[in-house]
Amino acid sequence: MKMADLCSEFGDLVQIKKQLISVISLCKERGLLHSAKWASELAFALDPLPKDELPPSPPFTEEDAQDLDALTLAKSYFDLKEYDRAAYFLKGCCSQKAYFLYMYSRYLSGEKKKDDETVDSLGPLEKGQVRNEALRELRVELSKKHIAGELDGFTLYLYGVVLRKLDLLKEAVEVFVEAIHALPLHWGAWLELSNLVTNIEMLKSLSLPDCWIKDFFMAHMYTELQMIKEALQKYQSLIEAGFSKSTYIISQIAVAYHNIRDIDQALALFNQLREQDPYRIDNMDTFSNLLYVKGMKPNLSYLAHNLVEIDKYRVETCCVIGNYYSLRSQHEKAALYFQRALKLNPRCLGAWTLMGHEYMEMKNTSAAIQAYRHAIEVNKRDYRAWYGLGQTYEILKMPFYCLYYYRKAHQLRPNDSRMLVALGESYEKLSQQVEAKKCYWRAYSVGDVEKMALLKLAKLHEQLNESDDAAQCYMLYIQDIFSCGEQLEHAEVSTALRYLGQYYFKNKLYDEASLCAQRCCDYNDAREEGKALLRQISQVRDQIETPSADLFAPLSNNTPVRRVSPLNLISFTP
Repeated sequence: MKMADLCSEFGDLVQIKKQLISVISLCKERGLLHSAKWASELAFALDPLPKDELPPSPPFTEEDAQDLDALTLAKSYFDLKEYDRAAYFLKGCCSQKAYFLYMYSRYLSGEKKKDDETVDSLGPLEKGQVRNEALRELRVELSKKHIAGELDGFTLYLYGVVLRKLDLLKEAVEVFVEAIHALPLHWGAWLELSNLVTNIEMLKSLSLPDCWIKDFFMAHMYTELQMIKEALQKYQSLIEAGFSKSTYIISQIAVAYHNIRDIDQALALFNQLREQDPYRIDNMDTFSNLLYVKGMKPNLSYLAHNLVEIDKYRVETCCVIGNYYSLRSQHEKAALYFQRALKLNPRCLGAWTLMGHEYMEMKNTSAAIQAYRHAIEVNKRDYRAWYGLGQTYEILKMPFYCLYYYRKAHQLRPNDSRMLVALGESYEKLSQQVEAKKCYWRAYSVGDVEKMALLKLAKLHEQLNESDDAAQCYMLYIQDIFSCGEQLEHAEVSTALRYLGQYYFKNKLYDEASLCAQRCCDYNDAREEGKALLRQISQVRDQIETPSADLFAPLSNNTPVRRVSPLNLISFTP
């Protein structure tokens, strides 16, 4: 969307602020606290309204007046989580508000009972073993009202949630879209819909209302679907449209950078967020993942202590502590805290995935598999869980399973070199060398973060006696390693130099062979071979000298490697 179009859409920020204030009130009355919080944070980012601009209270109907006492009483019980009691006093009420709270109380009562049944179980349960018993009754009642056209935006949202919980996903999507059209400003409905959108084609096929909140939804969806460039553009447009102070947007941009592994940028944004909102707990588990990857133990320790002081019974706090113990290699303690997080919220995606990683560290593959499967059950778009399953089956030496799970991870992250290298290794184990070559070359083409793809490709060519291709890959590998400016820990430069030395020697390019042999002498594991090659070269020095070239300069026409087509596989995906 062009900036001009967005600005016209967001031109009247005063009107948007009024809408947000109104929907905050509506959500609070119905106990939809997360949606109220989201709208409140967004409203706070906009300038305050003068007294005469504040929106009026919503109209009060005769039915509202009749149900007022029962609703006030029931809402006080609801706020104290006495859901059955709230539902009892709302039974028979006629107003839309009271009907929603009545049905929502029954739904939450069922959820609470379900959680109570599962709370003592540490191991993942089979899907569907424990269900919210109220769901089927609620579906029957809401379905009748739906057919009669008697559901408002809020009750349509609740109907969608019930359908989703019963795994009636197609119907749930339709109902959530209907709920959004009926009440576009209810963020909860958009969020529920986002959990059911599986790919960009499905997203494009949805008929969504043309409202400013749609841009927030699209940015969120782009992040979820790993379309990070588009997500960042959307969020930048929203900032320019007037939401520059929004902590929600800053956190979402930080998450987007986390997803593309731009760790420094993500850390800077999270630190900015902590300055603006020091008591914030939302997204702090993602912040801790970044600190973990960077090995910033003191920072992670400070964050964990800080969150414990704020609220130690939050899911994010447990995940942060889990990451802290994991960084200290105390994997049993880490797993314990991820289990605590899951007791607080069994649908916490990050905790399932991280717990899988801990079980992997403890060599408990069956528990790791269960944890990763649960993560996928919560969100099929979680590439980390698919990748984790692939790694687990790799340990179990089951390459066909590996291939399946790595393929799934690759579909979700088509430009992530780690997925492609893992796929290549699986194909190699299954003796599918052509496919393996494609994967390794593609991994190098998209930007190999671990600098392993070319090395693996070179070794594969070497095994297949494709010496020209192997030499070219080793050459590219050496250039790649030295262009980083730092010697990577896993770098196998000596392996490449040894092969290139022998390759040039066989092709009678003695200057180049000599240069490789001399460089081999810099590495302990290749020193003897380098010296032996130098002796061989000196014995045949009477032959015609070939013009020398800088081995580590970028490849050009006069570089002494036979110009073989460098695996024209860029356009292929495995």
